Amino acid sequence: MKKQTTSRRKFIANSSLAAAGIAMSNHALGGIPLTDPKKLTGAQKGKIRMGFIGVGNRGSQLLHAFMKNEDVVITALCDVYEPYLNRDYSKVHPEYLKLGGRIPKMGENFGKEVKRYHDFRDLLEDKQVDAVCIATPEHWHAIQMIQAVEAGKDVYVEKPLTITIKEGREMVKAQQRTGRIVQVGLNRRASKVYQDLAPKIQAGKIGQISTARAIRVSNLAPNGIGNFEHQEPPADFDWDMWLGPRAFRPYQYNIAPYKFRWWGDYSSQIANWGVHFLDAIRWMLGERAPVSVSVQAGKRILTHDGDIPDTMEVLYELPSGAIMKFMIHEASGGGVTPLGHVELFGTKGNMGISDFDYKVVPSRPGQFQTWDKLTEPEEYTEDKSTRVDTTSGLVRNFLDCVKSREEPWCPIEEGHRSTTFAHLANIAHRTKSRIKWDADREMVINNEKANALLHYEYRKPWSL
Repeated sequence: MKKQTTSRRKFIANSSLAAAGIAMSNHALGGIPLTDPKKLTGAQKGKIRMGFIGVGNRGSQLLHAFMKNEDVVITALCDVYEPYLNRDYSKVHPEYLKLGGRIPKMGENFGKEVKRYHDFRDLLEDKQVDAVCIATPEHWHAIQMIQAVEAGKDVYVEKPLTITIKEGREMVKAQQRTGRIVQVGLNRRASKVYQDLAPKIQAGKIGQISTARAIRVSNLAPNGIGNFEHQEPPADFDWDMWLGPRAFRPYQYNIAPYKFRWWGDYSSQIANWGVHFLDAIRWMLGERAPVSVSVQAGKRILTHDGDIPDTMEVLYELPSGAIMKFMIHEASGGGVTPLGHVELFGTKGNMGISDFDYKVVPSRPGQFQTWDKLTEPEEYTEDKSTRVDTTSGLVRNFLDCVKSREEPWCPIEEGHRSTTFAHLANIAHRTKSRIKWDADREMVINNEKANALLHYEYRKPWSL
């Protein structure tokens, strides 16, 4: 598909929104009309003019997180589904509502001054946009982020960062080349608990870490996202543009706009959910990358169309010698990590960490040991009156960095390295092998078939 002509590409909606829904206060728009250049002079003068690429479920959540900040001006929106673009819940296709695909309520009272674009390239050409938030499916992230920084925009890009490892390295290069601010939406980087604990754990708070673990549990039995025939998409949903660099395939209602997360071409659950936990553990342990990855996984129970594993257990061997375990259980329920979202097991004690609390349990002496305990029990919970949800915290840090030009809490290199953990698990599963990873060259050193999965051939005309 060729780059469309301006008359077709540019989709600026001037119609007013439906009266129903949430009306946001005018201060979210900075109280300044975009047509007044004397008052609105961009990020360096205190107001950050934001454009949003992808305003579905997560995109809407991020839109509202940005709107909480008085130094943000919502300038432009972009989406391939017109009801999302026009923020009109009443126009959402009934099938989407019936399928329970996390349809945002929308209804924000932006007015005509907020431009609407069907094609993200038009938004990136808009000189009234200082920074963009990218919350499209991850097979789009690399293309959109690279073009955004090349266009001089700072970028907040949602997790998972990429669909391939090569994309992540090219995104890092683009940020380094342009010097733009790029924040990756790995929320726990904004947690005060994790921020405080990282240096302490690396300094030996619970001794030398031998193992760490986390799990994502969501029992989708028996039929997950369901089974659907190929159908024509709704007339106001641009399926070809949604697919972008991915190979063309017929539309199904259980792929887009939300359930792509269960299709390997567009996402995976170890990337969608797992990357949060993998990032947190990697950060706490001060590790960059695994040296080997092995997986037991399969689609064994769910009968839906989705093609990713419903059960997955991954072991990462880390350079320090520690073993990191991550589990996906989507065909069973029950807790596995009673101490917290992530659990660390050290020579002095064990620790469970969550966004706003942690707990230390001293180890008991084993065979032949005469010591009583090597650390003290400890529990901490952040005061509810001071808590800031991690998405809002990460957004605020991004805005501060747009102004200060300092490095954000989750820079692109960190986001790339954590996302690589998820991709390596998928590669090990697909090749049915234990893979060894060279973190410097970013390649598998014991399986050429695995290296072939570091990227894929984009559908024309898209390229990195």
